[in-house]
Amino acid sequence: MSIGTGIALFVIGAILAFAVNIEVEWIDLDLVGYILMGAGVLVFLLGIVLLARRRRTETVTRSTVDPTVGEQVTRRSTTSDDVL
Repeated sequence: MSIGTGIALFVIGAILAFAVNIEVEWIDLDLVGYILMGAGVLVFLLGIVLLARRRRTETVTRSTVDPTVGEQVTRRSTTSDDVL
């Protein structure tokens, strides 16, 4: 979600900086556009870093027949590791 937010901030900032030609006395829309573009790049990069650090889990399910009882036994094991 943060990747999409970063792209949206960047696009809104680019529109304000390059496409809008409205003069407002109390605010500089070009500066606001550049600030939004910078914030969008930062949020986008942060989203990429967080996506790369996401945990991966692996679940293994094994079904065997218990020879003493004669019933099927299911064993599950889960391992997780941090990916950098």
